[in-house]
Amino acid sequence: MRVLYILLSGAALVGLSDAAAASTAAPSQTSKSADAREQAQPAGAPTKAFSTGVAKGRDLLDTAISASTLDETDLPKLGTPAVAGILANLPGVRAETQGVDGFSALTVRGLPLSADGSRYVQIQEDGLPVLEFGDIHLAGADTFVRADIGLSQVQSIRGGSASTFASNSPGGVINLISKTGETEGGALLLSSGLGYDLHRLDFDYGAPLGGDWRFHVGGFFHEGEGPREVGYRGTRGGQVKVNVTRTFSGGYIRFYGKYLDDRQALYTQFPLRIAGTNESPQFSDLPGLDARRDALNSKYIADLAGVDDRNNPTQFDLHEGIHGVSKAVGLEAQFEIGDWTITDKFRFAANSGAYNENTTLLTLPAATMAATFGGPGAVLSYAGGPNNGKIVTDPAGLNGNGLLATSIYVHGDLNNLDNLTNDLRASRTFTLGEGKLTTTAGVYYASQNVDMYWSLASALEGYAAHGQGTRFDLTAANGTRVTDAGILGYGIIAGAPLATYHRRYDVNYRVLAPYASANYQIGKLSVGGSIRIDTGKVSGNTYSPPAGTGTAPIDLNRDGSLSLPETRVAILATSQPGLVDYDYNYLSYSAGVNYRIAEPLSVFARYSRGGRAGAERLLFTPQQDPATGKLADGVAAYGAVKQAEAGLKMRQNGISLFLTGFWASTGESGFQIGADATGAPKVVSFSRSYSAKGIELEGEVRRGPFSLAVGATYAKSKIDKDSTNPAIEGNRPRHQPSLFFSARPQFEQGIVTVGATINGTTSSFAQDTNILKQPGYVVVSPFLFVRPMPRIELGINAFNVFDKLAFVNISAAAIPASGVVSAQTLNGRTVTAMLRFSF
Repeated sequence: MRVLYILLSGAALVGLSDAAAASTAAPSQTSKSADAREQAQPAGAPTKAFSTGVAKGRDLLDTAISASTLDETDLPKLGTPAVAGILANLPGVRAETQGVDGFSALTVRGLPLSADGSRYVQIQEDGLPVLEFGDIHLAGADTFVRADIGLSQVQSIRGGSASTFASNSPGGVINLISKTGETEGGALLLSSGLGYDLHRLDFDYGAPLGGDWRFHVGGFFHEGEGPREVGYRGTRGGQVKVNVTRTFSGGYIRFYGKYLDDRQALYTQFPLRIAGTNESPQFSDLPGLDARRDALNSKYIADLAGVDDRNNPTQFDLHEGIHGVSKAVGLEAQFEIGDWTITDKFRFAANSGAYNENTTLLTLPAATMAATFGGPGAVLSYAGGPNNGKIVTDPAGLNGNGLLATSIYVHGDLNNLDNLTNDLRASRTFTLGEGKLTTTAGVYYASQNVDMYWSLASALEGYAAHGQGTRFDLTAANGTRVTDAGILGYGIIAGAPLATYHRRYDVNYRVLAPYASANYQIGKLSVGGSIRIDTGKVSGNTYSPPAGTGTAPIDLNRDGSLSLPETRVAILATSQPGLVDYDYNYLSYSAGVNYRIAEPLSVFARYSRGGRAGAERLLFTPQQDPATGKLADGVAAYGAVKQAEAGLKMRQNGISLFLTGFWASTGESGFQIGADATGAPKVVSFSRSYSAKGIELEGEVRRGPFSLAVGATYAKSKIDKDSTNPAIEGNRPRHQPSLFFSARPQFEQGIVTVGATINGTTSSFAQDTNILKQPGYVVVSPFLFVRPMPRIELGINAFNVFDKLAFVNISAAAIPASGVVSAQTLNGRTVTAMLRFSF
């Protein structure tokens, strides 16, 4: 869904002591001040710790926030190492992912999924954002972060104080926290696919060094074809993270570094037959294909000719997939000055990489496709693979399904997404009457670069299984070659002019945000509030195609002649940059009250308002003027999210229950990809307001060797108003199920742990027009771990063990006349064996 949108559409603050419970410092700090802190119990996991790192941590039953934790013992049981796949197991969090890092959509509590990435949720690593904006085109935050056995916890906060304890995070914050080596020990974890080609080694080790020093190092490396058959080594790379900590009286100082260099094959939408009705569609695989295991990727489609951002001929490696490189260094410190606790976190991350996607715009019978682009009598021939150059004599039998597609190749150079962040804060607790007043003040600064280049091409491709797909050449009846090695155009040729979306931009976003909070606790009652003021400065340049056609003749293959596609290659007006130069500011606030009715029971309520800057999604749209650099009149640089929540928390005798009712509203303006009644994609311009209300449940039951952890969210989401299309007002936003849930039953006795992770959603609508239903699903992923001897553990995990056809999204708005739609689906059954050696 990401690319269709692209192609066609053009620190952390602790709000009060309870907001402090949302702070993201690692739970492993062992300074004297940290040792003295109370460690809160997170929702649904009475034995897990949820730490604050600033002010005074409190039991969640004393706080007016919704927070949850997954710890290192949970992570191997989830069936996926992908960050978005892991986050889908957090209550309130909805993730659209195919198990590929860097290609996902994430939201919380019914807030809209109008585009890809994590627009309303900030993903952090060790308390600072991975990227300042989670929905940058072609570069989601999960491009530059990975999960491995060096991970200690994943902590999440939904709503509430998320609006004020971090910038650009009104919906929530999810923080991946690293181990820091309090106790000596480590592990090696070998994992390998059974029935698919992917092998991985995880490692970690940490220990005290003496003299109040300790360290931890961890990481992973993996390689192989991957869970889908692409015909080449689609996955290769890994990361190493290291940190060194020194504790002292009243605090600690920590230095850390990370090197990530990882590439994964990107699986996009894949064709399926569709029948039945829009209300009850029936899906099946095309002959010879399996949407759970096949992909558009192919060993025969590896290279792409094009031009670089200076209009010079070059070659792109499509097998590079999503490639993320992150080189980060950081410093974290906490110390006491008098009665004040000072905390500072700093990180600089040099981020870069590449993005390569193959997606489909149009699917037709091969003969129809040939006539559409080549005219009557046009001839098809293979443009690669073992049949290279041979004429297709039976178009109706091509690849067993007789179909051709116009594919769009999207290549993005992620030149520079460097991120510099610093969060400095001070906290103090005062005795006031019979209660305690906890105050926090701080300032947050961030600088985010977004320097990217897009190059696109259109091609004719067939649908073939096992990574065997090829391009096809097309020759008109008069002998004119319509394609060039299967390429129809060096730009988009279907649905938009050739040069559309060929672009480069080099923009810097600076954020300065002072913040303050206060919380007063007296007896069973806690009342507090927090405030944050975000000021943004945006500057840089954009580069678009020149006026007119936006194309030029270029001999890309340098054979001395120009093919038809080479006569119209999309280029940039490199000497005529557009300007980006505007400022913005907005206010965020949050206020809450918590009442501890009894030791095992409390209630809370909170109201919050937060903001989220539009960032680079405002570029190349009528909302931003490249001549002046300013935003158009009436255009806001940010969107506001208002939220109210009230809940009950209970924890007693091995049972925990956290129940929260919520309401949220927000507004958005922009473009998204839709589809007409025939299934053909089209641009949808919108200016909307949304609302959502519902209930979030998290609980856990422990009885002897048995345990059950559950999380469920019921959300009634609605498009309240759309000034561009009033006909959809009152509709449910696309891809928003009424209910999504997870459950993890488990039995652990002696040397054996057995259980299953269950994830599911009810049905939703494929598009905002609310015509075509997108089926819900329940995916079951059992796990078994056996410890036959000390320090040795054998494990097996079967993701989607029943091989469910589970839809992530469907491109069509209604059943098309062709009876074929493109859809993203979860991977089919993938069984992974593991061997862990601890030392």
